[in-house]
Amino acid sequence: MELQWPLILFTTLTAWGCGVLGGAGALALKGAGKKSQQLLAILSCVLLAVGGVCVFFHLQHWERIFNGFGHITSGITQELIAIVAFVAVAVAYFAMARKSDDGGTLPKWMAWVAVAISVILAAVCARSYMMPARPAWDSVLEVLSIVGAACLLGPATCAVVLAAKGEDAAACGLPAVAGSAVGAACTAAYAAFIQMSAGSFAEVGNYFDPTHPTKAMADAAATVGDQALLLWLGAVVVGAAVPLACCVLAKKKGDAAGWKLFGGVAVVAALAGAICLRVAFYNMGLSVFMFY
Repeated sequence: MELQWPLILFTTLTAWGCGVLGGAGALALKGAGKKSQQLLAILSCVLLAVGGVCVFFHLQHWERIFNGFGHITSGITQELIAIVAFVAVAVAYFAMARKSDDGGTLPKWMAWVAVAISVILAAVCARSYMMPARPAWDSVLEVLSIVGAACLLGPATCAVVLAAKGEDAAACGLPAVAGSAVGAACTAAYAAFIQMSAGSFAEVGNYFDPTHPTKAMADAAATVGDQALLLWLGAVVVGAAVPLACCVLAKKKGDAAGWKLFGGVAVVAALAGAICLRVAFYNMGLSVFMFY
């Protein structure tokens, strides 16, 4: 399948926005990051908005987008519902933080709602890509890979924001390390699934398609092999192992300078890895119809 860059950016930025709001909620549960809560809520919505703009570049006739919202089971309909709910929660989150006495204390129930809607949106966004006809996509691990990207990007971004605003970023240590560990596990698991997906296709001998007589048959094994660098070096090593190591080092160092440096590297590496994984995802978008 051709690379769909607008959708690659949309899914990556959506995961990032979900991770930021979810990370903010995790901090709110600990009573930390009070000066940054409003900024984090705004940042999560900005990332989601930029991702939404990217979607329009995927549509040849963007003015017809509402034609896709005709049924509740449609993936695009479910995404829209989740996005609207996410924005509503983020706005309420911002308003509660702003109205608090110190400008950042939130009720624990609001913090849990922020964490929950972040996980839900990331999962719904990924779920719409699961298709039985595309073996490399048809797995719950694909859903977890987007949730994992949110876990890798969000807490580390929150730590960088807190450090930049002069707040105690030490409270981000456990969420950032735990989030990056979960994200790394999800990324590695889905990379392994993609690697093994070639076995989902039957071996095909001589084949002739009268509608495409000069077109070669797709080679699933060769396509998977071509993704090895993207999957294991880009997504797993750079996008998962490096952020985890950086978060551990930043937590060990414990000061703002450490989080600015290592946290920043973690965010950049996780972003690069998420894009590599989505590129491999589209490259492996082989449909079984080509094999039968």
